[in-house]
Amino acid sequence: QVHLVASGGGLVQAGGSLRLSCASSTRTISNLAMGWFRQAPGADRDFVATINWSGGSTDYADSVKGRFAISRDDAKNTVYLQMNSLKPEDTAIYYCALGQHYGNIAVQPSDYYYWGQGTQVTVSS
Repeated sequence: QVHLVASGGGLVQAGGSLRLSCASSTRTISNLAMGWFRQAPGADRDFVATINWSGGSTDYADSVKGRFAISRDDAKNTVYLQMNSLKPEDTAIYYCALGQHYGNIAVQPSDYYYWGQGTQVTVSS
């Protein structure tokens, strides 16, 4: 059973920053593609960012490009999402996910196999 723990969410004013972490305590993330998604109330789960198995490729939703950055530290079994210049529309529950072994960047929820429990991000105006 894979156990992913997302943390770092909270309440922040518009223009502020947060760094989300997603740690795997039961499985190494080495050689796995990783992703972040978010879900606002009443909305679908949307793609935010992805990083390939080696960390050499990343991709972002248009709405967060230039503001968010995904990174990974395989030695710590952790993937990060640095979020800058936050906007009220970034308010959502943020989920991390494990993708395919030696996987490339992936933007569809169906490309991921294990999901964390989510962490709430609230941006006030």
